[in-house]
Amino acid sequence: MPRRFFARATVRVARGLLGCFLESRIGGRRTIGRIVEVEAYVGPHDPAAHGFGNRRTSRNDALFGPPGTSYVYFIYGAHWCFNAVTEADGYPAAVLVRALEPVAGLAEMARRRALTNPRVLCAGPGRLCQALGITGAHNARPLQGAPLRILRPPDGAARPRVATSSRIGITKAAERPLRFCIRDSPWLSRKG
Repeated sequence: MPRRFFARATVRVARGLLGCFLESRIGGRRTIGRIVEVEAYVGPHDPAAHGFGNRRTSRNDALFGPPGTSYVYFIYGAHWCFNAVTEADGYPAAVLVRALEPVAGLAEMARRRALTNPRVLCAGPGRLCQALGITGAHNARPLQGAPLRILRPPDGAARPRVATSSRIGITKAAERPLRFCIRDSPWLSRKG
């Protein structure tokens, strides 16, 4: 996806990412998942966003970068989370990718996750980062080439039916309907 795709309103980008593919080429291995669940974090006025109040730190610096770059951060001392930066350079907004449908490189995903159940390989932001090999080393990277890129669905692919709900796992502004997923997908991190 070109940078201009990401240089739009975050909610529009979030909805547009559903059905696209996230590809990693890390450690000489290629893995791909179809994006089935995302959350929008809409800038300095969103209390749940890392850039709330335009507070810029070394941890969230990539969030303020140009649209179409990665923002990868560590949570709970255990998990990496992958986001695509949106809107304008200097504006802290991004889309968190919450779940993928595994498409290619499933054996490598299973090896990285030390499990074989394809249903849970990429069902959650930490799980999908582990399955695709995404770490802090991939923060602030353009999403138009290796090691990470987001690809359009094939021409003629039907647009997915989108369901909307509140965001998951946050305490501030949790009620906002900024979680988007492919309706009835079996690959979601959570139902609803």
